[in-house]
Amino acid sequence: MVSTDDYDLVYLVAISDVIRIVSHSHPVSTKESGCTQEPQDYASRDRQSHPATVLLCTSESSQTSLVPKNHQMFTEEAYNSAICFKMLQDIGTSDSLQLKSITKKIKKMAQRSPNLVMETIHDYFKDNPQISSRHRFRLFQVIKAVIRAQDVLEETWQKYFLQLALEHMTKSTELDDTYQDAASDVLLALCRHSWPAVAKHLETELLTGVFPHRSLLYVMGILSSQEELLKKEDRESWKDLLFKMARKSVPFLNIDVWSKELLWTLTKSGRMQQEYTPEKDFLFTYYGLILQAEENSTTIRTHLRTLLETSHQWPKQREGIALTVGLVAVRHLDDAWAILEQFGRSTPVKWSLQNFSLKSLEDLRWKWAGSTILLSYGQMAAKAKSHILPWVDNILSRMTFYFRFSSWDETLKQSFLTAIMMLVGAISRSEGAHSYQFYQTRELLECLTILVEKEPQDTLFTNIRQQAIHIVSSLCALRPPMDMDRKSRLLSTCFRSIFTLPLLDVLEKHTCLFLEPPNIQVQPALKARASGSHCGTGMGATGHCANLGHLPHRTWLTSSLPQGLYCQTMEALDHMLQSFIVQSPTANELYFLLSHLYVWLTSEKTHERQRAVHRCTVLFKFLNYKRCLNTKENFRRIGQLVAMLGILCQDSDRTIQCFSLEAMGHLSQLLVHQKGDAPEVEMETPREFLQPGAIGATLWSSGDQRGTLLIPQEMASKNDSISYMGSNHAIKVKAFTIFLAGDKVTGFPLLQETVSHLAMAELTDLIWTAIDGLGSTSSSWVQAAANLLFLVIQEYGDNLETVGKMGQAIHHHLCAIQIPQAKDNALRVITLLARNHIPELVAVFLDFSTPLDSHAFRLWRALGAEQPASHLVLTVLLAWLQKRPLPPSGDHSSSCPNEKPYLRSLAAMNTIHELQFAREFKKAMRDVFAQLFLALLAQMHYILELNQPTEPEQEQEAQEEAMPSPQRCSTALEALKSLLSTTGHWRDFAHLELQSAWEYFTSIHTYPKAVGLLARAMVQNHCSQIQAVLSYLLPSLESQQERERKTAILLFIEFLYSPVLLEVLSKQAALTVLAQSLQDTSSEIRVASLQGLGNILFHPEKGTLLQGQLPAFLDGLSQNNEAVVIGIMGTVSDVLHRLGTEGAGAQSLSIAINARYYFDDEQDNIRAAAMALFGDLVATMTGSVLSGLRTQVCQSMVPLLLHLKDQCPAVVTQAKFTFYRCAVLLRWQPRHTLFCTLAWETGLSARHFLWTCLMTHSQEEFSIHLSQAINYLHSHDHHIKTWAALFIGYTTCYQPRAVSQMVNDTDSKLLFSTFKDLKKDPEPGIREFATRQLSFLREVSARPK
Repeated sequence: MVSTDDYDLVYLVAISDVIRIVSHSHPVSTKESGCTQEPQDYASRDRQSHPATVLLCTSESSQTSLVPKNHQMFTEEAYNSAICFKMLQDIGTSDSLQLKSITKKIKKMAQRSPNLVMETIHDYFKDNPQISSRHRFRLFQVIKAVIRAQDVLEETWQKYFLQLALEHMTKSTELDDTYQDAASDVLLALCRHSWPAVAKHLETELLTGVFPHRSLLYVMGILSSQEELLKKEDRESWKDLLFKMARKSVPFLNIDVWSKELLWTLTKSGRMQQEYTPEKDFLFTYYGLILQAEENSTTIRTHLRTLLETSHQWPKQREGIALTVGLVAVRHLDDAWAILEQFGRSTPVKWSLQNFSLKSLEDLRWKWAGSTILLSYGQMAAKAKSHILPWVDNILSRMTFYFRFSSWDETLKQSFLTAIMMLVGAISRSEGAHSYQFYQTRELLECLTILVEKEPQDTLFTNIRQQAIHIVSSLCALRPPMDMDRKSRLLSTCFRSIFTLPLLDVLEKHTCLFLEPPNIQVQPALKARASGSHCGTGMGATGHCANLGHLPHRTWLTSSLPQGLYCQTMEALDHMLQSFIVQSPTANELYFLLSHLYVWLTSEKTHERQRAVHRCTVLFKFLNYKRCLNTKENFRRIGQLVAMLGILCQDSDRTIQCFSLEAMGHLSQLLVHQKGDAPEVEMETPREFLQPGAIGATLWSSGDQRGTLLIPQEMASKNDSISYMGSNHAIKVKAFTIFLAGDKVTGFPLLQETVSHLAMAELTDLIWTAIDGLGSTSSSWVQAAANLLFLVIQEYGDNLETVGKMGQAIHHHLCAIQIPQAKDNALRVITLLARNHIPELVAVFLDFSTPLDSHAFRLWRALGAEQPASHLVLTVLLAWLQKRPLPPSGDHSSSCPNEKPYLRSLAAMNTIHELQFAREFKKAMRDVFAQLFLALLAQMHYILELNQPTEPEQEQEAQEEAMPSPQRCSTALEALKSLLSTTGHWRDFAHLELQSAWEYFTSIHTYPKAVGLLARAMVQNHCSQIQAVLSYLLPSLESQQERERKTAILLFIEFLYSPVLLEVLSKQAALTVLAQSLQDTSSEIRVASLQGLGNILFHPEKGTLLQGQLPAFLDGLSQNNEAVVIGIMGTVSDVLHRLGTEGAGAQSLSIAINARYYFDDEQDNIRAAAMALFGDLVATMTGSVLSGLRTQVCQSMVPLLLHLKDQCPAVVTQAKFTFYRCAVLLRWQPRHTLFCTLAWETGLSARHFLWTCLMTHSQEEFSIHLSQAINYLHSHDHHIKTWAALFIGYTTCYQPRAVSQMVNDTDSKLLFSTFKDLKKDPEPGIREFATRQLSFLREVSARPK
C-alpha cells in the first residue's frame, strides 16, 4: 500500500502537469492573487484526514522543498486554478466522504475567488466533454453548492450555468431522473441570482401546449415547497406567476393528449410512489389551480371524477388527490362537494366501506378510498377558508360517517385526524366562526373519544393521541359548548389512555421491535400547525399531509430543547385542560377537571400518580399565570384537593413529592388571589402557555422520571427557558427547599400555609378526604393520609363540625389499616378530637359498641387517653346510660334495631363494662365509682323491665323479643362485678360471689334482695364509698324514674346500719327521707320505707328487746320439724342483722354452739341454714366478744372446709361463704387469694392451699383439727370422706411425728381402709395420692412412738 508521503509527491507531480496546461490557456492575473493562502490552508488541513486530496504546505519554504523549481515561476492564481481543476477531476472517482470534503473546499475557495472557480469549472466542462454521466452528476452537485454559497453571481456566469442546466435537465442518461434532478438543482440555485430569466423560461416551457418535461415539474415542485430558494421580493412574484400560468393552462384541459399525459403522470406507479416526489406534488397543486381557474362546471366535475377514480393505494396519491380537490373548492365548492358525494356513493367505495376481503391489486386501489375522501374534506375546509363555515356541519357529518364505517387502520386514523385538524384550523382562522353553532361537534367528540380509547395501552409509536387531544382543545372554542357527560367520558378516556402507558424504558423497548421505530423521547416538533399559511396559494402542497400523515422516525437532535413524542402527548393533554378552563373559567369547571384526575392521584402505580400530579402542577401554574378564574366564586371541594396534594407530598416517590409541593405552592397562591389578598407580581410570560406545541420544558416536564429525583431546572442553571421569574419561580424554589429540608411530614409548612386560606367547610372537606384515604388499598397512601389527618386535626381540630361522623368513619377504616404507625396516628386523631368534641364522639361511638370489637375498644381507649377526657367520657356515658326509655307498647319488633332508642343505653352499659379494664380509665372509674354504682344498679332494673310483657297476650312475643336479654343482663351484671373488682372493692364483690347472690339480679322479683345483699356487704366491709354513694343516692330518691327511686331506697335502708350514714345526714334527716318515701306511688318503695323506719337506729330500745327474744328462738331448734328449724335459724339471722353493730351480746356463744351442732345434720337445708346462721353471727362479732367465740370459730373451720365437698350445692355455697367470713374474722392472709380459691378453684391444688392456710394460722388447734378430720372418715358422704382423708394425708406428710403420736390403732386401721378404698377412685390424682399415703402410713406405723 502506498504511504501518505509517497502519494503526496506523486499527486504534486500530477498537479504540475495540470498547471502547465492551465498556464497556456489562462494568462496570469494579479487580481485573484488574494486567494493564495486559502487553498494552501485547505490543503494542509486536508492532509491529516484525506491523504488522497490536494496537499499543500502552509509555508513557502515547504512548498519549495516539495515542488520542482521549474514550477515556482507560475503565479499563485494558476497554482490554485490547478488545484481546483484537480479537485474537479477527482470528484469522479472519490467516495462520498471525500466528495463532501472536496465540495466544502471548493465552496470556500469560491467565496474568496469566485471567478477563478467559475472559470475553472467552465474550462473543465469545455476541455472534458467526454466525462461520464456520474462524474457530470457530481459536478452538478458541486456547482449547486458553489452557486448557493455566492451572494452575487456575475451575469456571464448566470447565463452560462443557466444554459448548462437547461441543456442537461432533459438529457437521458443511465442515471435516469437522478441526473436530471441534479441539473435541475443548478437551475434552482440560480433562482436567487437570475430569477426573471428562470421564471421566463419556466413560463415559456409550461405554456407551450405540450405537456412539460418531468424536470421542469421537479423545479417548480421544489420552488413551491422550498420558498427559501427565492429572495423575499421574488416569492410573491412566483406566487403570481403560478396563478397566471394556471389560468393560461385552462385551455389545455380540453386537449386530449395533454390531459391524458397529465393523468398518466399523476397516476403512474413505480418505486417512488411512497417517497417524496416534488414534481408529482407540484402537479397535483398545479392541476388544482387550473381547475380552480376553470369556469365550466362540467369540465371541473369531469376532471375531478376522473381523478378520484384513479388508485388510492399510496399515501402520496391520496394526499395529492385531496389537495387538488381542496384547491378546486376555493372557487367551486359546490362542484367539489357534489363530486365527493357522488364518489362516496359509488360501488367501489361502498365495497371498501363494507370491509370485504381485499386481495387483488385492483381491490387495493379502493381499500383506502375513504381516507382520500376524508383528506379531501379537510383540504376543502382548509382552502375555502371562511366560505366553509356554513358547510362545517355537513363536512363533519361526512367525516364521522367515513370514519365510523371504514376499515380501521393507521391510514384511516391518520387521515381522519389530519382532515379534522385542517377543518378545525380553518374554522379557528375564520373571523365569523363565533356566530355559528356547530352541532356535529358532538359526534366528532364521540369519534375522537373512541379513537383515543382504541389506542394500544402498552405502546406509544404514533401521534394519534396527541393529534386527537389537540383537536379537542380547538373544539373548546366552538359553539355549542361540550355537554358535561361527553366531556367527562373524554377526560376519563384520555387520562386512562395516557396515564396507563408503561414507563419510558418499557415504551422504548417496545418500539425497538419496529423496523423503523419512532423516537419516544426525542423528536422534532411537528410543523403541521404552521402549514395553514399555504392554504390559499397551493404552496407547500405536502404541508398538512406529509407532516401529519406520517410518523416521524428517529432523528438527530436539531434543537437545544427537543420534544419527544411522549412529551408532546403530555403537553397536548395539558393544553386541553387549559383550554377547558379558559373557555369556562369557573370554580365548577376546575372541580370538574380535577375530579377526573383524583382517581389517578390515588393510583397504586407510581408512574400513574406521577403523571397525574404533574398535570395538576402544570394546570395550577397556568391558572396562577393567567388569573382567569372568577374570584367571586368559591372553589368547590378545594379541601379534597389540598388533602390529596398533602398526601402526595409524603409519597414514596421523590419526584411526586416535588411535583406535589410545587402544585401546593401554586394552589396556595390561587387561594390568596381568590380571597383578594394577593399582591400584584409581574411575571414573565412562560413559553409553554403561549402555544400548545411549544418546544421546551423543565427537567420535570416529562412526567415520567424513571424513579429519580430531578432538580428544578432553574436551580441547576440560570438559563431556564420555561420557568419564569416572579411568583412561580419563588413557588418552585420554595417547594424544592421544603423538600430538601426533609420534614417528618414533607411539605407540612406549605400545607399549613395553604390550609390557612381555607374556610371551615373546605377544611372539613380536607379532613374527610384524609379519612377516606385511610381506606385505600395502598399502604403508603394510608400512612400518608393518617399522618396528614393527625397534623391537620392537631392544628385545626378545635372548631370542627360533624366530628361524630368523622369518628364513625375512622372506626369504619380502622379495621382495614394494617400499618401500626398509621393506626396509631388514626387513634391519636381521636384523642385530639376528644379535647373539644367528646359528647358528639361518644354518641356516635355507641352506635358501633354493641358488641364492642377490638377496634372499637381501641377507639374508646384513644378517646380517654388524656385524663380530663377520660372523666368527661365516663360522664357522657353515664348520661346516655340513664336515658332509658322503654320500648313502645305496640309491635316494635318490626322496627329496625338501630332505631330503638334504648339501644344506646345498653351500648353505654356495654362500653362502661369494657372500659373498666382499660388503663386509661382506671383513675376515672375510681373517681366516678358512686355514680357508676348507682347507674348500673338502675340499669339492671331497666333491662329487667325491658323483658317484662305488657299484656298477657304479648307474653310469648315478649319472650321472643327478649331473646338477647340474658346477654344484656349478663353484661350489666358483669359491669357491676367488674366495677367492684377493678376499683378495689373486691371484698364487697366476694360477699356476693361466695353467696351466689348475683343470680338474684336476673329477676325483677329478686332484684330487691340482690341490692340489699350488696348494700349489706358494703356495710359489713366498711366500704369507703358508702359516703359518696349516699351523697348521690339522696337525689335519686326524688327521681322521676321509679327504678332509680327503688334502687336508692333499697340501698338507703341497708346503709342505715352503717355509722357513716350520720356523717352524711342527721338522724332526723334520715327519718324525713323515709317519711317522704312513704308517699311514693310505688308500693315497693313504701314497704321499703316502712322497713327503714323500723331500724334500730331510730329505736335504740329495740336492741335489748331483740336480744331478749334470742333464747326462746334457740330453744325451738330442738324440734324435729325441718321447716321449723330452718325458719328459726332464718329468724335468728334476721335478728342478728337488725341488731346491727350491737350484736347478740351474751347469746352469741349459745348461737354459735347451736349452729355448729347442725353442721353435720342429715338434712341438707338444715346444714345450709346452720352454716348461714354461723356466718351471720361471725359478721356481727366485734373485738370485745371475739375472745369468747374464737374457739368456736376455730373449731368450725375443719367442718366448713370438709363440707366444701358436700353433695348439696346450697351447703357448699354456705360453707364457702362462712369459711371466708371466719377467715376474715381470724385475719388470715392472703385474703384475696383465699377468696379466689374458694370462689373458682377446684382440684388438689386448691385443697392443698386451703389446708396450708388452716395449718399456718391455727397451729395451736392442730390436734383438734386432726381429730375432727379423723371423725369425718366415718361420714356417709363419699366426697367429704375423701376430702377428710386428703386432709389427713397432707397433715401426715408435713407433720408425721405429731400424727403418729395422736393416732391410735383403731384410727390407723380406719386410715388404711380409707386409702385402700381411695385407690379405686375415678380421679387419677386421688388414686396416686392414696397409693403414696398408704406407703407413707406404713413407714410411720413402723416407727417407734
